Amino acid sequence: MQTPVYLDYHATTPVDPRVCERMLPYFGPKFGNAASRTHRFGWEAEKAVEKARRQVAALIGAEARDIIFTSGATESNNLALKGVFEACRNRGKHLVTMTTEHQAVLDPIRHLERQGAHATLLAPCPDGRIDLDALREAIQPQTLLVSVMAANNEIGVLQPLDEIGAICRERGVLFHSDAAQALGKAAAQVEDQNIDLMSLTAHKIYGPKGVGALYLRPKARSLLAAQIDGGGHEGGYRSGTLNVPAIVGFGAACAICAEEMRAESVRVGRLRDRLERRLLSELDGITRNGPREGRLPGNLNLTFAGVDASALLMGLPELALSTGSACSSAIAGPSHVLLALGLSHESARSSIRFGLGRYTTGEEVDFAASRIIEVVQKLRGLSPVPARA
Repeated sequence: MQTPVYLDYHATTPVDPRVCERMLPYFGPKFGNAASRTHRFGWEAEKAVEKARRQVAALIGAEARDIIFTSGATESNNLALKGVFEACRNRGKHLVTMTTEHQAVLDPIRHLERQGAHATLLAPCPDGRIDLDALREAIQPQTLLVSVMAANNEIGVLQPLDEIGAICRERGVLFHSDAAQALGKAAAQVEDQNIDLMSLTAHKIYGPKGVGALYLRPKARSLLAAQIDGGGHEGGYRSGTLNVPAIVGFGAACAICAEEMRAESVRVGRLRDRLERRLLSELDGITRNGPREGRLPGNLNLTFAGVDASALLMGLPELALSTGSACSSAIAGPSHVLLALGLSHESARSSIRFGLGRYTTGEEVDFAASRIIEVVQKLRGLSPVPARA
């Protein structure tokens, strides 16, 4: 076993060697521009992109024509939220989301508020799930869009997309979901769940960084305005020369997930439970954040009472862990997700996010548990604050 042991799979994942192998030719002999329509180099690139488009679409139950390639889920979220508001603001200016969304949704909504939008941010239930009755009450005649992430990046809770989609369809509003964390780990079927726009990324599913996609339901095409102009690529919704190697890798990663997702989820879930059982059996004052069931198989978010999470991480150089979202790690202050669940600032600052994944082993889990137990006991012995649940 090599250290440091990587347990931060929610932040990013290593590129699967099979994905890397698929990408390599497009850095070399197959270097063509997918928009070059007059020679073989361009045709090869375009063919590879269209294959990847089909592979991405298949994983979410969509048609290839409904996939717009972007630089990642953050761009996809911006395109969905800003694009809908720009195209439809004459119909209404109200948006609905949750306080526990990723900053890649919350920040664009704050931007739109400065442009005249009105947003309702719904508080979660204690387990992190959306309150469906509160959602029904929040939707107004002026509501354009509801945006609820498929799986939370900190506590792993899976939102009831079927029910949310049904409510949105019944009320005639668009439904957008940031599925960056859920893709390849939890079933997502855009048709069955009445999802109109879905944001995706490759680097959470063992693909390359810097590539993602936005699913756009055909009936919503006239309700989205492009945010990047200059050449009319991707049906005019996202101009710019396509990153062919990365797109090929994204498609390959999706194809692998389609084949292996079920078995991988079972294995990773068992390792997660093994880690949780060990920590709970040997340490007092631990609280799980989020639900016991209905969460990502590799997710575990724990509060260690009486222990500062930053001090705990400093005492564990052999482990790669985090206190929350990698995209917010430079922002001072406790997790907004944990605060929204009702945790105190002190408890939120005592919380660690564990992310297990494809290459996590039982040996690594046992090693991590032993080291965490050792360091927590040491810190509690030094701390004047008594451990408490």
